[in-house]
Amino acid sequence: MEILLIRPFQLWPIFYYESFRQPQEKRRHLLIIEMNYYEAMRLEIDPYDRSYILYNIGLIHTSNGEHTKALEYYFRALERNPFLPQAFNNMAGDSEIAEAWFDQAAEYWKQAITLTPGNYIEAHNWLKITGRFE
Repeated sequence: MEILLIRPFQLWPIFYYESFRQPQEKRRHLLIIEMNYYEAMRLEIDPYDRSYILYNIGLIHTSNGEHTKALEYYFRALERNPFLPQAFNNMAGDSEIAEAWFDQAAEYWKQAITLTPGNYIEAHNWLKITGRFE
């Protein structure tokens, strides 16, 4: 029996497709995808690849409106891969989280911008406007 391991980046087309589905049906499909990510976590041993799996589980929770749970997975992804700017961006950009943690959000955005200069222009502008850009 051969086990086929799908790398997290191979699932991006699925997320793009899922974004156009009806909400109830979308939630059901996201739960199925989430179960596949949990299985991938069980099988994957490389911390770098595990960070992307955790990040993608965080995306699913964000999509379902479960912001606190999403934040937990973004933190876990960053523990394994501190050079994951999209996790910093999502943690800072989530309005419910950012509302409570403006200063921490600024630090996350600074880290995302440092890792990928030229990206996250809106975040860069927000840092300037709020006087948090150094």
